[in-house]
Amino acid sequence: MSDVARDAVLDVRGLSAGWGPLRVIHDLDLTVFAGERIGLVGLNGHGKSTLFQAIAGLTGWQRGSIQLNGFEVGRTRSQGPGRYTHQIVRRGLALIPQGDEIFHGLTVEEHLDSGAYTKAAWKERGVRKQKILQIFPPLEKLMKIPVGRLSGGERRMVSIGRGLMADADLFLVDEPSLGLAPKIGKSVVDALMAVELGNSAMVIAEQNLALLEGRVDRIIGMHAGKLKGEASASKSLMGGHR
Repeated sequence: MSDVARDAVLDVRGLSAGWGPLRVIHDLDLTVFAGERIGLVGLNGHGKSTLFQAIAGLTGWQRGSIQLNGFEVGRTRSQGPGRYTHQIVRRGLALIPQGDEIFHGLTVEEHLDSGAYTKAAWKERGVRKQKILQIFPPLEKLMKIPVGRLSGGERRMVSIGRGLMADADLFLVDEPSLGLAPKIGKSVVDALMAVELGNSAMVIAEQNLALLEGRVDRIIGMHAGKLKGEASASKSLMGGHR
């Protein structure tokens, strides 16, 4: 196995996916390396969320290869969405979905705890919560507050913080600034840039190129279910966040 293959956290080959007769992703290839932060940029409806959902096993059907840390988690699948998602999560995936996707009656702390899904993450949940509070300081005074009482920006912090609680090697963050005021959206993206990845990797799907330009290792365009190559090469891998 080559050095590139050993360093690949995610390796997607020939992926097509969709729902029913609808094909959203078209024979897509993508490799994400350890320590890499990637921006996935495109308009709504062009497949960014579907790509993330396919990696997590949540689309209606898919075919092609998806390897996570060298383990095949894709293959041809038509048995229904979510059947193998818990196994993919245990292999090292954390999906932070578009929008809040929260339980309004649970407190901030309960949401963060729920993100520590694996045994390893649960044992370290206290330490992990402290790291989340360093990334999102406003949450410290809100830990016992039901999230239904929070502002939109605060709820987004909770949603992202819950995902970052995972013991993950690959973080997929879908539209973190969606629906937020520009200043708040920027602060949320700033927080994602502050996350220490180590040997993990992060892919951020975002419509606003300006929020990612010059701050991630690669920016890849997406249009009509296909990747369109790098939209920006403003940061080399050697100069990116680690």
